Amino acid sequence: MANLKVGLVSPEREIWTGEARMVVAQTVEGSMGILPGHAPVLGILLDGSVVKIEPADGGEPISAMVGSGFFSVAADEVSVLAEQAELGEEVDVPEARQALEDALAAEDEDATRERRARARLRAAGIEA
Repeated sequence: MANLKVGLVSPEREIWTGEARMVVAQTVEGSMGILPGHAPVLGILLDGSVVKIEPADGGEPISAMVGSGFFSVAADEVSVLAEQAELGEEVDVPEARQALEDALAAEDEDATRERRARARLRAAGIEA
């Protein structure tokens, strides 16, 4: 079976690259699952969402929090270009919980901080 070539990057660094069986990304229009052979598409990432990658080698699934950005699919290549991104395994859980508490206490009209804090915890495997 064919695989996808996947690159997940932020302005600071390359977060993850490799071959995958599937990628799931949340867009402003809904969740998209990408498999080999998918039609070309360009999407806008939902700010404060989680991208999930199923590696082709059968390893542990990859979860990453993403801020706003884009993803594209063309010829079995998936590019995820995020303003902010963090692998779930890299999330400092106590710090992310504190960031969520701070965001909730701030009662900002802009919910970006809260969405990103919740996404960091979801990427780490913790429902918030």
